[in-house]
Amino acid sequence: MPTEHLINALQSYGVRLADTRAGVASRRGGAGPSDHKAMTIAGRTVMVPVHTASAFDSPYLVRRPDADGSSLIEHEGTVIGRVTFPGKPRFYGLQTLDGVPYSKIAVLHGRDVLATTVLQTCIRYQSRTRTCRFCSIGQSLAAGRTVAHKTPQQLAEVARAAVLLDGVKHMVMTTGTPNATDRGAAVLCESAFAVKAAVDLPIQAQCEPPDDDRWFARLKASGVDALGMHLEAVTPEVRAAIMPGKASVPLERYYDAFAAAVPVFGKGQVSTYILAGLGDTAGAILTMAERLIAMGVYPFVVPFVPISGTPLEDHPAPSPDFMHSVLAPLAAMLAGAGLRSTDIKAGCGRCGACSALSTYER
Repeated sequence: MPTEHLINALQSYGVRLADTRAGVASRRGGAGPSDHKAMTIAGRTVMVPVHTASAFDSPYLVRRPDADGSSLIEHEGTVIGRVTFPGKPRFYGLQTLDGVPYSKIAVLHGRDVLATTVLQTCIRYQSRTRTCRFCSIGQSLAAGRTVAHKTPQQLAEVARAAVLLDGVKHMVMTTGTPNATDRGAAVLCESAFAVKAAVDLPIQAQCEPPDDDRWFARLKASGVDALGMHLEAVTPEVRAAIMPGKASVPLERYYDAFAAAVPVFGKGQVSTYILAGLGDTAGAILTMAERLIAMGVYPFVVPFVPISGTPLEDHPAPSPDFMHSVLAPLAAMLAGAGLRSTDIKAGCGRCGACSALSTYER
């Protein structure tokens, strides 16, 4: 099975683990790739669901690692490949000067990405009528696995240690939306400035489009190298149904924000996360991707993963065939425009662990 098809299958169905202790501890709830575990397949480190309902019934089983740390992947009893697991980072064993475990401030994503949610709260999450129905940002906070606001000093301390101890190559800073004006840009500015003062680490910041385009220059001046403004869904109907609060920021504002941000950060350094499987057709996703690529925006399309405890926990993940129907032509569109994940300075698109897209690019 080609690597890209295997990754699509594992990310769609998830896997059962014979040994849940292998590799870095998996995360439940929170922002970013939750209910996943990092696995390395044919040299690619990817995030694979392990705690979702579909993973519990998955036809894919990852066997216990052997003496060299390699595990067999089986599909209904037939061996189809091997995986290894990235090890627990050394910085997880430390705590900040004010006594907070480093793993509550930032975590390792993929193989070499430091990721943090600066504000683990969101104005939309508190209301059932406004919350994004796939979001679990409050779960890890409620469980005590993180803190509500990571200070600039804490982030700088952890980032420096992650680079020195574990060779982290870039950093993702996302945030819950704190207000309807800067939408998190201000807290990202102060956070990025502190990290860059402590260590030379490329940073991607992620937030909703702020109300004033001048925030893009401020983010850049603060040390942000790449920017993510995530659509998640691409049609008004799906946006309104799946994320009613976030849909109050219209698509036109995203288009205007992308147009203003690309000249600041550069072609390909502005990206957007699109969740395939929420209800948008493959054609709708590719039509949106074509428009974004023409603007110099990298559309990072990933399969939707239903997270336990969210309103969409029983919503099915997209099939491997659906992902192939999107990612294969998308990779060709990116190649034609000269946009490559390897050229992104920092962030989800460069990491690529949540999607097979970069494998199609190759």
